[in-house]
Amino acid sequence: MRRMLRSPLLWTFVVSLVLLLAVGGWLLTDPATSRSEALKTGGIAGGAIVALYALWLNDRRRRVEERRQEIERQRQELELRRADQDRDRISDERFAKAVELLGHDADQVRVGALHALAGLARGRAVYTQTVLDILCSYLRRPFKHPRYADTAKLPGNTPPKEGEVAEDQELQVRQTAQRLIGELLPAADSEGTRGYDLDLTGAVLEYLDLSDRKIGKLLLRYGGLYNSTNLSGCVFLGPVYLTGAGTKEDKRIGFFRCRGAKFTQRAWFSGVQFSEDVEFDGTVFAGETSFKDSVFAKNAVFTGAEFGKTLDLRRARFEGFSDLKFRKAPVSVSFYNTTVEPERDHELPAGWVVETLPDGRARLTVKNG
Repeated sequence: MRRMLRSPLLWTFVVSLVLLLAVGGWLLTDPATSRSEALKTGGIAGGAIVALYALWLNDRRRRVEERRQEIERQRQELELRRADQDRDRISDERFAKAVELLGHDADQVRVGALHALAGLARGRAVYTQTVLDILCSYLRRPFKHPRYADTAKLPGNTPPKEGEVAEDQELQVRQTAQRLIGELLPAADSEGTRGYDLDLTGAVLEYLDLSDRKIGKLLLRYGGLYNSTNLSGCVFLGPVYLTGAGTKEDKRIGFFRCRGAKFTQRAWFSGVQFSEDVEFDGTVFAGETSFKDSVFAKNAVFTGAEFGKTLDLRRARFEGFSDLKFRKAPVSVSFYNTTVEPERDHELPAGWVVETLPDGRARLTVKNG
């Protein structure tokens, strides 16, 4: 009985019936109103109550549905957060395990760990810079190979030195790390991508190929770049430092290609020992550039290079052929004991001359400078 009294539907019908009787009865007291009109008007009044109840009921259903959808949305968000947390936990576990395996004795395990880290970076962009830091850190570990030393060239029939197999295996691991770094870096012509930083200070690298990649800040101070290095087509968004590369612990810099690259900030090649040909043709140096105290043991090609600011060539030595026909000359050039090979022909910008010294050496200078 109490449930019936609390029912909105029952009370709606009761109120509607009462209103029907009240309005109809009141209209019947008027002689000018017919019975049919009185009943019709009373029915309209009672129907209005029913209509109001229907509107209230629809509004209630709508609010209930909205609450249900909000609860469902919150539930889905909670599930997504849980899934993200699970994914982060699994990624962190994979990351920690892969880093741990980098110290394993077996070279194939270390290679697998490198690939696991690279796969993690490909799947979660937030890990990319961290993974690149770890790959660079691995390459910064001390490493020597017999063929890197000038005195280690063995005759053809001489068996390898003891321990060379292990060194070859480690070299394969290191070259895998180099290749993965190149794969993780975005393409040079990609839009809306960031430039990741690389810290390879003191690293020993062989056949490094980062061509056509976008790089942030590059540190390669006192590194060794053996056989060949290819940075052609790279876009460097941050400063680049190769200061002293090829000078420590018998390190060398082999064939160095950096054609058509773009240095948007400072490019510092001070004190670099280039032991093979160097190619900077078509490269853009937008910031301050320095080759102070650097040595070009063989050919140095800067054909079509562009300089946006200053160029420092103090105490630089060009021991082979040099092509310095820039497309755009620097704002200012610093010369001091900048020597060239007097017996070789040199392509020079307008206003630059080769001055022969009394001791037979030759140096670069500016006319009337």
